[in-house]
Amino acid sequence: MPNRLADATSPYLLQHRDNPVDWEVWGPEALARAVAEDRPILVSIGYSACHWCHVMAHESFEDPATAELMNREFVCVKVDREERPDVDGIYMQAVQAMTGHGGWPLNAFLTPEGVPFFGGTYWPPTPRMGMPAFAEVLRSVAEAWRERRDDVVGNAEQLRAYLERVASAVPDPADLSPAILDAAFAALVPRFDREWGGFGGAPKFPQPAILDAVLRHHHRTGDDEAANIIRRTLDAMADGGIYDQIGGGFARYSVDAEWLVPHFEKMAYDNAQLVSIYLDAHRALGEARYREVVEETLTYVDREMSVPEGGFTSAQDADSEGEEGRFYVWDPAEIDAVLGPEDGRVVRAAFGVMAGGNFEGHSILHRPRSWAAVAAELGITADEVEATVRSARPRLYAARAERVWPGRDDKVLLGWNGMMLRAFADAGRALDRADLVERAVRCATFLLTELRDADGRLTRTWKDGRTGVPAFLDDHAHLIDGLLALASATLDRRWLDEAVMVTDEMVATFDDPDSPLFFDTGITHERLITRPRDLQDGATPAGNSVAADVLVRVATLTGRTDYRDRAAGILSALAGAMAEHPAAFGRYLATLDSYLATPRELVLAGDPAEPGMRALLAVASARYDPHLLIARSDPGDPTLAEAYPILADRPRRNDRPTAYLCERMVCLPPVTDPADLAIQLDQGTAIAWADV
Repeated sequence: MPNRLADATSPYLLQHRDNPVDWEVWGPEALARAVAEDRPILVSIGYSACHWCHVMAHESFEDPATAELMNREFVCVKVDREERPDVDGIYMQAVQAMTGHGGWPLNAFLTPEGVPFFGGTYWPPTPRMGMPAFAEVLRSVAEAWRERRDDVVGNAEQLRAYLERVASAVPDPADLSPAILDAAFAALVPRFDREWGGFGGAPKFPQPAILDAVLRHHHRTGDDEAANIIRRTLDAMADGGIYDQIGGGFARYSVDAEWLVPHFEKMAYDNAQLVSIYLDAHRALGEARYREVVEETLTYVDREMSVPEGGFTSAQDADSEGEEGRFYVWDPAEIDAVLGPEDGRVVRAAFGVMAGGNFEGHSILHRPRSWAAVAAELGITADEVEATVRSARPRLYAARAERVWPGRDDKVLLGWNGMMLRAFADAGRALDRADLVERAVRCATFLLTELRDADGRLTRTWKDGRTGVPAFLDDHAHLIDGLLALASATLDRRWLDEAVMVTDEMVATFDDPDSPLFFDTGITHERLITRPRDLQDGATPAGNSVAADVLVRVATLTGRTDYRDRAAGILSALAGAMAEHPAAFGRYLATLDSYLATPRELVLAGDPAEPGMRALLAVASARYDPHLLIARSDPGDPTLAEAYPILADRPRRNDRPTAYLCERMVCLPPVTDPADLAIQLDQGTAIAWADV
């Protein structure tokens, strides 16, 4: 018989609806039940693509004896961390404070009022590797609650006080200068893996926000070391098993330092952010391979992570047929059966497929050698290797599609869709791919229309026409980021107006009157034991870092100096942390780079459909310039200049589409020839940081 999760929208919660555990959904009802029954709460937090969440569910939550113990002693609550990052953030911080580590599945024990007093991550069904059995943990916690409640409650209140201090703490402000960026880069360099790229050792995460900061450092200083870091890392990831060599797209992380063996789940936020850094590196460094990665990844996302209504889903699972990675691995005989022996010989050599494999007896496809090295071994040319691989990929994909697919978490998350909106819009503009821009328009239209509650407020989630909790700070900020990208790609005022409206809503909803920093939860969110404010960038950027980023750009477009001042306050509060711990503040560093650099505005006057207008936009879009804002003037719109002062007095010249490039409050002469605009853009980039 299904439990209380049967009506949930979260695929992760629905995975547990037939457990013998009497799961509750997080909310006032669950806490009220715990108070009424005078029982502690066991809150178990995970997400649908989490391998160890599946393991613990199978070992413990599907076990009748364990479930009976849980139901007898606790009010059991299941939480999807992607739906409720506020709940996850508070209890993850608590468990980390108690144990020194965290992760998922996260299992925390709370007083009936929701205050944590004990917790951990994965516990096995029997004692193993120094870990107690989960049932032993349950009995010990239940006994402590019955026999030593005063001590338990006292410890819980101490932990609550600690969490409140952390949430309300505001660092002392510091002056903002390029020295912070220089210090951050100097701190990152020793952590760079010179052999395999990336930062640190195994497990190794892509960390696109840090790579963005490094690429900006190269742009600002011309430092070749920064360019080398970007090239080595992006090359190694694109060659590794973390990248799906057949279907495109990136897995969440690599369990080794070589990027060979991934944790096979694919997340929307990783792929959106990696598209952005590969696109920027393609433009900045001229690497054609990076364009291929961008286009292959966006093809994968549109093909396998789309919903018909226009949005993008959250994740693909790591497991299929009960095995992690089973969908993605190959044996030599399987390759030859699909391609035949001749093409199979080339593809096996190109992708490192061998008897015995490199992962549990099978082979994860990767590119251990250049096409030239493969060609030399096989006695053919590098062009023949590349042509064979290119021909083989769709055939291997079609064969793989006949396998049992990994599960898909098909809920739509507003913030992650904002990242994807930016990725599609920027790539469409930079690569002159109108189809990608059109896909971004569909996404934006869907988000602004469907992810609304009955009062018209933005919501965090959507699935099958049902929306969830109110949108958080990061949801608003990422949506603004995506809308600004779409405005530049389409030159359509609608998206600028939408971005400004969401910005105004964000500032009003998440404001802290005692600090420049925003809260993660808004005025309409459920009150928890603290009001969370996670300041560090992780796998996804912190809400405050993205909020500061978009405030800088919206301020330039609208002339709202208060928004620029608010961004400065956020950055100033975290300036010391950025310099000392750059790995946790990558998006802040990128935002600081934008704040300190000279704002550059390119105003295009004309009809977006005119070939001349598209030619001017293409020239600007092909270049890497993270500080360039692009917008369109329209003399026929009398309200435009009032809303966006930088667009005032920008008419067409000689009845031709015209470009106005401005910086430092000074505009260069208007031009109508794309070649002349190219000269201005290249000269302007060289002086943008000259006087800082």
